[in-house]
Amino acid sequence: MRLWLFVLGVLAATLFIAYPAQAQEYPWCAYYNFFHGGATNCGFATYQQCVATVRGVGGSCGANPRYQPRRGPYLFDSLPRRYRY
Repeated sequence: MRLWLFVLGVLAATLFIAYPAQAQEYPWCAYYNFFHGGATNCGFATYQQCVATVRGVGGSCGANPRYQPRRGPYLFDSLPRRYRY
């Protein structure tokens, strides 16, 4: 029983090690006291998340200039036909 748990643990560890961590860019940034050398946080998926974060502490929200949306699963606008006539 312990051998199987060990083998399962090793397999799970190899799955997590196989893919390196990558930084994620999100579409919205919070700018805290931007005109006086403040901080920027570009970790928001929606505008509402950004506004809720800066509310009360001061700041503003804006689009992330480095954000590039991921490509969809298809390269074409429509799916190719199954049968060509």
